[in-house]
Amino acid sequence: MNISFLKMHGLGNDFVILDGRENGLAISGGDVRWIADRRRGVGCDQLIILEKHSSDADVFMRIFNPDGSQAGACGNATRCVADLIMAEKEQDSCSIQTISGVLACTRGEEDGQICVDMGAPKLEWSDITLSKQCDTLHLPLEGDPVGVSMGNPHCVFFCEDAEDIDVDKIGVKVEHNELFSDRTNVEYVSMLSKNHLRMRVWERGAGITQACGTGACAAAVASIRRGLTGRKVLVTLDGGDLGIEWREANNHVYMTGPVAYVFEGSFVLE
Repeated sequence: MNISFLKMHGLGNDFVILDGRENGLAISGGDVRWIADRRRGVGCDQLIILEKHSSDADVFMRIFNPDGSQAGACGNATRCVADLIMAEKEQDSCSIQTISGVLACTRGEEDGQICVDMGAPKLEWSDITLSKQCDTLHLPLEGDPVGVSMGNPHCVFFCEDAEDIDVDKIGVKVEHNELFSDRTNVEYVSMLSKNHLRMRVWERGAGITQACGTGACAAAVASIRRGLTGRKVLVTLDGGDLGIEWREANNHVYMTGPVAYVFEGSFVLE
């Protein structure tokens, strides 16, 4: 079966995007792992499949990690897909459905960047799928992290300098810690200045990535909950900057950032 794809990225967080809206696509876990492989396949941080929507949304976006597991949310991929759908519709807004809910997206008039309403953060221990009841503002782990769900689980550590953290060594250990029933994404965050965070990330099922949109949202929410910043935060990731705002009026988190097109092509699945 010959399948066409589009390669895009948001701040270096890269995606292979397949369009299954017309004929559907039966992609196995093994297929996902092959496509995501940077040596034997196309290579990506996540595989995205566009499907027919089942709500008032313009499209359903299904997200797979490189290990074949399915993800509930991906902020950078949402911006990429939003850019595609807006171009199709020839307008500056759209809505994208995921397994975690429907996300409203708009394009900035001046800079063309995509803003996504990521919805309200979930802060209860059961919403983050922790294995036991605890205070999510101070999770019972060394380093005193904060727990946040943005449609997927996050564990946010504050440190003096995120550059000094051996993310590759310790991120995987936190991801698989028994406290997290469904594993977790892990963020290491330091303050560059008031309302400006430096963040490095270990993504669940993917490892170190250049950027993580939901992770940036979680880091901002955690810093606001700790009283470290105001409600508008600039988050600098390995791949660039995201603007995050947690609005008091509706409790929703808004993420704004760029998208980029890399190339298009096709591959054959047996």
